[in-house]
Amino acid sequence: MHIRPAHTAFNSIKPGTVFHSGTYSALRHSSSREFRSKSTENMSLSNKLTLDKVDVKGKRVIMRVDFNVPMKDKTITNNQRIKAAVPSIQHCLDNGAKAVVLMSHLGRPDGVPMPAKYSLEPVAAELKNLLRKDVQFLKDCVGAEVENVCADPPAGSVILLENLRFHLAEEGKGKDASGNKTKASQAEIDAFRASLSKLGDVYINDAFGTAHRAHRAKVKDKIQLINNMLDKVNEMIIGGGMAFTFLKVLQNMEIGTSLYDEEGATIVQDLMAKAEKNSVKITLPVDFVTADKFDEKATTGTASVSEGIPAGWMGLDCGPESSKHYAEAIGRAKQIVWNGPVGVFEWDNFAHGTKNMMDRVVEATKNGCITIIGKNVDYIVLCV
Repeated sequence: MHIRPAHTAFNSIKPGTVFHSGTYSALRHSSSREFRSKSTENMSLSNKLTLDKVDVKGKRVIMRVDFNVPMKDKTITNNQRIKAAVPSIQHCLDNGAKAVVLMSHLGRPDGVPMPAKYSLEPVAAELKNLLRKDVQFLKDCVGAEVENVCADPPAGSVILLENLRFHLAEEGKGKDASGNKTKASQAEIDAFRASLSKLGDVYINDAFGTAHRAHRAKVKDKIQLINNMLDKVNEMIIGGGMAFTFLKVLQNMEIGTSLYDEEGATIVQDLMAKAEKNSVKITLPVDFVTADKFDEKATTGTASVSEGIPAGWMGLDCGPESSKHYAEAIGRAKQIVWNGPVGVFEWDNFAHGTKNMMDRVVEATKNGCITIIGKNVDYIVLCV
């Protein structure tokens, strides 16, 4: 599959324009949150470069990675996301970067430091093994001490910052120790951004959002993206965790303990009405691989929309019939925008749907289809 750098906004997709999570976006002097705002909300890619176009020699590279890995008793149970970041890190080191400063979140501490549960320190040890070189772990991600360490590190250093979400300013909101909702002040957010921006000369986003988490499958949070796409596409596949909200509303499907967005459910009918008005074909999954708990070693089963998912069970991947429907839709496409997996692909038992879809997208791209792969949302849109 030939993936080319992106140079246009999603709202003006043109032939020859391709953005893939594997072509790393670089942005000088930007904080984590500032970059996410620009790249995932405004969808403007015009000022981003792919990693191979960035001169990192002698520069401090600050890289956003996705080290949100599953752990049990501080032991990493699946290191796939860490391994996925190694080529980008190694590229920077091989091309003379003075240092690579890594930042990530882990879990949802909601702006409260919880090192006993959510520290990234075990990741540093795993990364050291994968890179076969020392990785310096810092017990914070911002502040004077962190800035001093990152100001002039030894050549070839790899530094991992502590969990970004230990700071309320990372997401802008969270909960206090009593569970009450809290919100960061603008001054706190500005200070957080300013400190992060001092840690590197070049910013690289290497965090492909792969998580199958409730806060990433909320219809209400993605309404504007989907709504905008319905003006631009011919077909849309809605899968992953988001699909269950649609299926429960539209077909009264029993979904067990699968992800469900109660607030977003109120929007589903409006989205479908707009899709019908614009003659956009919506494809939803028709069968599923189920699990009795959210765990890599969970007992698995199967279910269809008509059968429903039993109480106490959840859908963690699409089934073979759904994959066939997706393949047919992809086969009709001339342009594809793919955001997010259709299952918990980090675990082999629930990876088949995403892998099948990737195979079909690769095949379509080889046949001349323009392909854009992004993150965080469980849908794929098709222009035919």
